[in-house]
Amino acid sequence: MKHNAFLGIDFGTTGARAMVIDDAGEILARCQYDFHGEQSGPMWRTALFELIAQVPFALRNILASIAINGTSATVLLCDAAGEPLSPPLLYNDARASADAAALAQTAPRDHVCITPTSGLAKLAWLSHQPEFVAAASFAHQADWLAFLLHGKPGISDCHNALKSGGDPEMLDYPPWVKALPFSARLPGIVEPGTVIGPVSGRVSHHFALPRDCMVRAGTTDSIAAFLAAGATQPGEAVTSLGSTLVLKLLSEQRVESAQHGIYSHRFGKMWLTGGASNSGGAVLRACFDDAELQILSSRIDPMQSSKLDYYPLLHPGERFPVNDPAYPPRLTPRPDDDVSFLHGLLEGIARIEAQGYRLLQDLGATPLISVRSAGGGAGNSAFNAIRLRLLGVPMPLAHQTEAAYGSALLARDGSRLLYSGHDKSI
Repeated sequence: MKHNAFLGIDFGTTGARAMVIDDAGEILARCQYDFHGEQSGPMWRTALFELIAQVPFALRNILASIAINGTSATVLLCDAAGEPLSPPLLYNDARASADAAALAQTAPRDHVCITPTSGLAKLAWLSHQPEFVAAASFAHQADWLAFLLHGKPGISDCHNALKSGGDPEMLDYPPWVKALPFSARLPGIVEPGTVIGPVSGRVSHHFALPRDCMVRAGTTDSIAAFLAAGATQPGEAVTSLGSTLVLKLLSEQRVESAQHGIYSHRFGKMWLTGGASNSGGAVLRACFDDAELQILSSRIDPMQSSKLDYYPLLHPGERFPVNDPAYPPRLTPRPDDDVSFLHGLLEGIARIEAQGYRLLQDLGATPLISVRSAGGGAGNSAFNAIRLRLLGVPMPLAHQTEAAYGSALLARDGSRLLYSGHDKSI
């Protein structure tokens, strides 16, 4: 009997991770590459190939498929050969505020693309730059990384394409997007998990991959984390506690609200509705190192409410549950006691999470019944206790907490993974 392995790759905000699983979902290998603060196309290429090289040879030799996730609305402008023409614009880059305002004149009300950090607003901004004349394609991070493996430019998945104007039900762009003067650079759209093609001969030879190892269309990092966590029923949610705070609630209703930074991804026959806050682990890391976080967290009484009213942000600007590029951080007064300060930070982040889920339900999403946790912050017991107190719903353990596992499942199961659990008729 032939044994297969499946590779999932996760490109996050601080590094990239890879995970190999077998047919039963058992983890066979884990790999990691840290960005050390740098974000560029060449560095992403190095990280991708380094991760594949870290996979043991015996597993590389039986890889059946690969899927990659990337940070949502992190984008590149590429030439005809697929090479980047300029540095990438990252997920939280808000330089396209004027272009977003212009898009709002033609886009439907509350469309996710009218925010300054959207992919479409960034493409509009790029269209004014000198290098645009040489542009052949506009790629999301996950699209471009997959292109490096299969060699076919101009293909995206409907999760990454949502913030670039893609219609998740049509798997195409609506007329108002197609009418934009720069729309010809937008990638085609397929379902996440769709087979795009085999790895190129060059990649196959260099890494000793099977010639029939397929590359599947990927997804965003937060949706990959949702897949890994194992939530399948309406009302179940997953909070990704990484550098930023990302909420995803499985809902029977689609919810959109640009003023709150809320949008919905199609997820099988349902919707993943939510948003991403700029608050999160990056703020904690700016104040404390890992050892300090562990020691100080152990001294917090999570059942006691902090007297500090913080809104933890590194810089002005918030995306959800308030969408305001000038929204100010609130990190004062700072007490002399570091335990109290960390308590205030953790409770501030937890309040943003609770506010976000309340807002989703106020706007019509399926009522929240449970929250699973993914990302590095999921292992902080004091933080989880604070969150449990503020959320008021059960917090079952996630099946897996790493987005790379979700991408590995997507590599194994393809688009049918999005229909599992909540819709047995598919």
